[in-house]
Parts: sequence; C-alpha cells; structure tokens
Amino acid sequence: MQGKSVLELQCVFLVFVNVLCLSPAAGPTVKPSVSLLPPSSLQISGDSAALLCLLSSYSPQGAQVSWTLDGSEVTEGVQTSAESERDGRYSRSSVLTLSKARWEKGELYVCKVTHNGAPQEASFQKSQSQC
Repeated sequence: MQGKSVLELQCVFLVFVNVLCLSPAAGPTVKPSVSLLPPSSLQISGDSAALLCLLSSYSPQGAQVSWTLDGSEVTEGVQTSAESERDGRYSRSSVLTLSKARWEKGELYVCKVTHNGAPQEASFQKSQSQC
C-alpha cells in the first residue's frame, strides 16, 4: 500500500469494516409461508364473511399484503396486523371482511404478498353451489 495517504487507507478500512459488520447481520432471505382461510359456513350464514391470510416464518421483515376480488383490488374492509418477530423470523395476518351481499356476488378472492420484491399469492375460488 505504498504511496496511499492515511485518509485513503481510513476510507478503505471503513468500507471493509462496514461490509463485514452489516452483511452477516442481514441474514438469509426466507420467503413467507402464505395460507388463505375462507369464512366458515357459520359466518357465511350471518351478515358478513371474513377471509384470513396468514404469512409466517419469513425474513427479513417487510412483507406487504393486498387483496383482490374478481381481479379488482380491494382496500375497504381490510385489516392487516403489524409484523411480529420470533427467533429472527416474522409473521403477520390480514383479514378481508365483506358484507354478505358482496361475498355472495364474488367468485375469486386473492391475497397477494410481496416480500423482498418477490410476489406470492394465495387464492380461494367459490364454487357455484356455495352460495
């Protein structure tokens, strides 16, 4: 390293230390396990129906959830939990609550998950005999 100034050596050292310190802490990327639970028959017979999307055991945090109903994005009636962490893995849930009329009208319900830029989906398609 002959001819290098002290400032240049300090910069190289800081970059090297930052890479060593930050990279291992990030850990491996683990995509979420995604499950979609449809409403129970008891719920369907009531005034509303709720679908539950569960995301579990992923890393790092930052998974986003959105819903579509018959191909159109739905934002009304959506409640998504904060992410919770256990042993370096994260989880969260999202619930889509629909009126009975909207439930009966819809056919295809999709929970869309984006984590670390990678999309995943879980879907539920009603059969004609369910209503």
